[in-house]
Amino acid sequence: MKKLRVSFLLFVYGITQKLYRTYFKKKKRQWQFNEKQLLEFQEDSLGRKLGEFYKRHGFSMIPKMENHDVHHLITGCGTQFEDEIAMQYLLLGNGKLNAHLLAAIVLGSLILPEYFRMYIKAYKKGQDMKPFYHWDFESLLWQNFDHLKDFIQQKNTTALY
Repeated sequence: MKKLRVSFLLFVYGITQKLYRTYFKKKKRQWQFNEKQLLEFQEDSLGRKLGEFYKRHGFSMIPKMENHDVHHLITGCGTQFEDEIAMQYLLLGNGKLNAHLLAAIVLGSLILPEYFRMYIKAYKKGQDMKPFYHWDFESLLWQNFDHLKDFIQQKNTTALY
């Protein structure tokens, strides 16, 4: 039964994702890098980690949606459908608010209610992180991934003077 519910969500996502990119992301440009170029970044950089993420999961970059994949890396959210819904909760907790996010949360919660505890945990995690949902991660691809992730998660990092 879960398989049927997830299939329905994937169908809805396929339609709404295109509409979201067309109407909510029309001023945003796609990144100037592809998956292969990301793998050429330094080993510990965000760019390299993102390239490895695409390779590991067999994903391709979706124009104007590249930050979404960085959000997976930064938050540690998986790529199963319940994880995608949890990440929307996390982003809501982080301060992001738009119609697409709210629709994903409502629909995901109604169709996959058995993960509601995970969703609430993700929301609280988002509240505990520095607001990052609006960052331009393309300009940060050269940065050290662990340092960036620690900064967002508000971990204490060692400052060398």
